[in-house]
Amino acid sequence: MEITATLVKELREKTGVGMMECKTALVSAGGDMEKAIVYLREHGLMTAAKRAGRVAADGTVEAYIHPGGKIGVLVEINCETDFVAREHDFRNFATDLTRLALEGEFVDVEALLAAELAAGETVDARRRALVAKIGENISVRRSVVVRTNGLLGAYAHGTRIGVLVALEGGTDALAHDLAMHVAASNPRYIHVADVPAEVVAKEREILTEQAGKEGKSPEIVAKMVEGRLRKSLNEIVLLGQPFVKDPDQTVEKLLKSAGAKVLRIERFEVGAGIEKKQADFVAEVMAQVSAAGGR
Repeated sequence: MEITATLVKELREKTGVGMMECKTALVSAGGDMEKAIVYLREHGLMTAAKRAGRVAADGTVEAYIHPGGKIGVLVEINCETDFVAREHDFRNFATDLTRLALEGEFVDVEALLAAELAAGETVDARRRALVAKIGENISVRRSVVVRTNGLLGAYAHGTRIGVLVALEGGTDALAHDLAMHVAASNPRYIHVADVPAEVVAKEREILTEQAGKEGKSPEIVAKMVEGRLRKSLNEIVLLGQPFVKDPDQTVEKLLKSAGAKVLRIERFEVGAGIEKKQADFVAEVMAQVSAAGGR
């Protein structure tokens, strides 16, 4: 029987499983829809699809630098709980995946998921098998590759935060220290000039409203706002921040003394920006008690 795109689409809509897996199941089942569904269940693929909608905000960030020191990679792999984040098979998957991302210089997650992790096994196939085995949703969230002709510093704060810093000039020790600083201080930009105009405008608007309530003249308010704006921007740019290992000097002064320049920073933190539902166990118990009382 010919396995048409329409048939594959129908199976996908019924099961939520990927197109390629649906086609494989239909080929194995000779085009029989019910047998194809059984095939997907037997291989744990429907279980993985059902769990795909659950929030995965825990996990790990892996940071690797190639032995040559000119290319590095950060990858974030998520799961639902910190227990699974420490689980042996999950850790092995994260390690193998990150090495593959480095070797293939994958910055596109879809391309990374489609890449072969082992002979005949894609990253996504391994991921789905792990979902079926462990019982939690697992996702590959993001990947970034940093190349440089200068120095590359890396720092990992456990498995929660990973940083890469590309540096021109300086030393390997400085590159590492700057990566550690970025992990701790989380700058959003390198230079003040990198801050988008709309971010600056919004901050100026907020500061102007705050200063206007202090009863000063418009001229004084304008000077206050500009001074506070400089301070506010320096808090979110790398060069303006006090260096974590020596707060008496800024990162900008540190770089000048070392004759170095930061070319790029990348920082991943597990679950950053993902809204994780917080369980209210008291409310759940009260709801159950109320429901029981109404019977």
